[in-house]
Amino acid sequence: MSSAARMGFRSRASAWDRKYSPYLYISPFFILFAIVGLFPLLYTAWVAAHDWDLIMGQGEFVGFENFTHILGERAFWISLRNTLSIFILSTGPQVLIAIVIAYMLDSHLRAKTFWRMGVLLPYVVTPVAVALIFGNLFAERFGLVNSALEIIGLNPVGWQSDSLASHLAIATMVNFRWTGYNALIFLAAMQAIPRDLYEQAEIDGAGRVRQFLSVTVPMLRPTIIFVVITSTIGGLQIFDEPRMYDHSGRGGSDGQWRTMTLYLYELGWTRSDFGRASAVAVLLFLLIVAIGIINFTITRRIATADGGKGRQPSRARLRAQKRAQRREHKKEAAR
Repeated sequence: MSSAARMGFRSRASAWDRKYSPYLYISPFFILFAIVGLFPLLYTAWVAAHDWDLIMGQGEFVGFENFTHILGERAFWISLRNTLSIFILSTGPQVLIAIVIAYMLDSHLRAKTFWRMGVLLPYVVTPVAVALIFGNLFAERFGLVNSALEIIGLNPVGWQSDSLASHLAIATMVNFRWTGYNALIFLAAMQAIPRDLYEQAEIDGAGRVRQFLSVTVPMLRPTIIFVVITSTIGGLQIFDEPRMYDHSGRGGSDGQWRTMTLYLYELGWTRSDFGRASAVAVLLFLLIVAIGIINFTITRRIATADGGKGRQPSRARLRAQKRAQRREHKKEAAR
């Protein structure tokens, strides 16, 4: 092969490398996502459109019959109500408490490593262990919480018979496990905030509370959006805590805290109806997507509004600089 031919081949190979190698570098992610993410989602939708039994396997094609049957059941709407209730009771307090804990850990504390490890410790404990411990704490007859209420003269609470009380107990479990994890995420974001901002705020006379509200919280906006979205996805798929809350796994005698994942589990593994269980899974997926879009829209509007407010002073300064430059030009021309 001549030198000219070798140079031509090398140039073509170099061009191919520049053109196609970036796609090869990112292809492992898309391949794994297609195998473990996209394919199960599409297969679940396929199962939801069939009469699918656990033992007999695939049956006849039924279209949207499974969805209409699920939407017509009272148990589905109760599970949807329970899921949204536990999600609201856990996500909001979880984010607020995590921000406060992160701010305390970011301040001048002794033994910072010890406190940070202590905050992360509940996340390391297995969900089943946490559910068993809190299930005993919130037991109606011999639970520690009701015993403490009786000591101070209050009536015991039906932590397992009342819907709202059971939702509050399960939300407490969720907050116990995830608050420390989210606090460390916020702590990492707080440590990236320039300390000059705090020094300027302190020179202007701002106290610790004002610095937290005016400097820390606005700078944490992207991290808050991330934590809210991840907490939304996890909160709507909650399974371990309500499953192990009363040691029976049925979500209460009347479904007081039966979430959508528990309802899905009951349909699939107790009633052996994979078609309707897959329909519930598809509906849960659509619910998560809908709430995620709502969160994204709200946070985007907030960010756009704040960005607009942040651009106005810069434009005003530019106009003032242009006016000053015109005055300087006029003075020079007059001289």
